[in-house]
Amino acid sequence: MNRTPFIVTVFGFEHALASAITGALDLFAFAGISWQRIHHQRPTPQFTVQLASSHGQPIVCSNQLTLNPHLAIEDVAHTDILLIPTIGGDIDTVLQNNANQLVQLRRLHKQGADIAANCTGTFLLAETGILNDKVATTHWGYADKFKARYPMVNVQPDKMVTEDNSVFCAGGGMAWIDLALLLIERYCGNGIASDTAKSHVLDLSRANQTAYASSRQFKFHQDKDILAVQHYIDAHLHTPMTLNELAGKHNLTERTLIRRFKHACGFTPLQYLQRIRLERARKLLETTHAPIESIVNQIGYEDLSSFSRLFKKNTSLSPSQYRSKFQRF
Repeated sequence: MNRTPFIVTVFGFEHALASAITGALDLFAFAGISWQRIHHQRPTPQFTVQLASSHGQPIVCSNQLTLNPHLAIEDVAHTDILLIPTIGGDIDTVLQNNANQLVQLRRLHKQGADIAANCTGTFLLAETGILNDKVATTHWGYADKFKARYPMVNVQPDKMVTEDNSVFCAGGGMAWIDLALLLIERYCGNGIASDTAKSHVLDLSRANQTAYASSRQFKFHQDKDILAVQHYIDAHLHTPMTLNELAGKHNLTERTLIRRFKHACGFTPLQYLQRIRLERARKLLETTHAPIESIVNQIGYEDLSSFSRLFKKNTSLSPSQYRSKFQRF
């Protein structure tokens, strides 16, 4: 006897990212179908998908595409998965405009639905309070705003996807792919998830979003002395550097330097140095054919094996794998 397909509901709202809605709906809808068609097997759809909005009203996405929902979110009596897409417009405006619908999101989660949010859609999920005392992630570029607004959430912006007691979050804008594949695997097993990924030419698992982040976000502060320290670090990556030397060159004590640096950037000067060296390595791997040993020396490391372990820990890829994936020519 055939099992009834699981129900996936996407909550649509004004200024959502259209691809995070339509793409996710496509991926769920073709689980059990696309691979089977390619291999001339009988399709076995795994999910029924639907788009719901406030009172069933059409929604205008951030790219000005208008989508017509299947039903009102108020009329969703049951769903196995409730997905909140990326906020493509102004976050604060979208949160304000959807404040009255938070009760519906809480209702469906309380009734047993797995609830998942992608990228900045995690802000809308956090507004419900469901993320309090849970592990979450969000787009790396909005992590500071998220932390400030939701101090009770254990946000880990390096993660691509998080899971905590039937609550799921994904990082950057296109991380809905990772989120959808994770949920397909949760409901249908690794085989169907793997087949779905392969039939759509997708990677089944990306552990984190560090490989996509930029250090520029760490300069968005007003401490001129710390900015000067950062600029010095940026210009001297290839030379040995100690905390005592950094502090002395900028007329600060080590203790003051650490305290002010952490206040401005969220981590210590030496942690910043490590991040900048890794970012420079990524850029060189993307844009040059230089041997990896040469790149390691250019950014101030001497031991290739220890650098490779550090690089993989932060990007989930070895230097050679990163170059193969991201090289621009």
